[in-house]
Amino acid sequence: MEFLQNLRQNYLTKFWKPVPAVIALGILSAYYFGITGTYWAVTGEFTRWGGHFLQLFGVDVSSWGYYKLMSIEGNIFTRVDGVMIIGMFAGCIAAAFWGNNVKFRMPVNKLRVYQALIGGIIAGFGARLGMGCNLASFFTGIPQFSFHAWVFTAFMMVGVYFGVKVALSPYFQSKIKMQKVCDTKNLPHDETKVKKFFTLGTLVFILIIIYALYLIFFANSTKLGMATLFGASFGLIIAKAQICFTSAFRDIFTTGRSELAIAIIIGMAVATLGVFTYLNMGATPKIFWTGPNVVIGGLLFGFGIVIAGGCECGWMYRAVEGQVHFAIVGVGNIIGATLLAFVWDDISEPLATSWPKINLLQEFGNYGGLVANYGLLLLFFIVILVLEKKYLRKSRNR
Repeated sequence: MEFLQNLRQNYLTKFWKPVPAVIALGILSAYYFGITGTYWAVTGEFTRWGGHFLQLFGVDVSSWGYYKLMSIEGNIFTRVDGVMIIGMFAGCIAAAFWGNNVKFRMPVNKLRVYQALIGGIIAGFGARLGMGCNLASFFTGIPQFSFHAWVFTAFMMVGVYFGVKVALSPYFQSKIKMQKVCDTKNLPHDETKVKKFFTLGTLVFILIIIYALYLIFFANSTKLGMATLFGASFGLIIAKAQICFTSAFRDIFTTGRSELAIAIIIGMAVATLGVFTYLNMGATPKIFWTGPNVVIGGLLFGFGIVIAGGCECGWMYRAVEGQVHFAIVGVGNIIGATLLAFVWDDISEPLATSWPKINLLQEFGNYGGLVANYGLLLLFFIVILVLEKKYLRKSRNR
């Protein structure tokens, strides 16, 4: 009983440290690729959700080139990405309830609503134009040795920089009226509510495990079952460690903090070796076009996530915590991704499909590509340190 109490207090109730959490995500994402044959990604499935929504109103999206490329067949329960996201939401919900971190919160003003929606649309459009978000064209795209992910990442950083400049302008600052408080106020603590929340979180986590086991042993779908379990793990980790790729790179330009950004680079370094191992065992990497699409997509995505205040992972766990702002960001992501699918046939050839797919392992040889990827990760690490020192030096001179 004492062991269970310590487990609850130290690991299920408290937040986790971000650095080991991100490294764990890197390891899990490599295994996820090896077992399911695809990488951890979310906006592709969000695009399919937009297509299904249009189908409800009689729109035939089967002829749209983007949906041919991504395959809209089946539904959320029959696609690997679909059940993985179900698992992610379950993991996020369990984490929120275990930590007593669920509270309904509305945006502080109308401006925040517009920011959430418009920023979410820009980020969703940019993500799908660049063939992936902070996952498929960054955290899990770079370990795939696809050069498009590196170009996307470089321009995402530029987009984040300009997004910070806009977000810090006077127009976007909240007008909050300060009130003088004479006495301290004790925060309410309802132990009964805490216990109920913890029970609900445990129930959700048990149910998602049961669902995954059902898929594996009774529905004869090992891949879907494993994707569900991985999704639950991803969701639990990002929620308990409060992993947000937006804040990781935004903070470099706003506070000079680089801890999470460096942790993400370490996570990608770990994932690179795992993916490399699976590729040498015969797995096929996900390689996409390196054209203007990733330049424009990276800029739009980086700018959009800062304006919205959250990325495609961050909004998921914050929304289930009751933060309506981030649910709006999620809606914006789906709208933006669907808009990209709508215009894809008109822009795909000049921006993407006529450009080469560059696989670093093919360009530089098997181990040469591995060294090249690690060399670029080292360069990325140095850039983060330089930006951090630049901010700190600037702040000292103010």
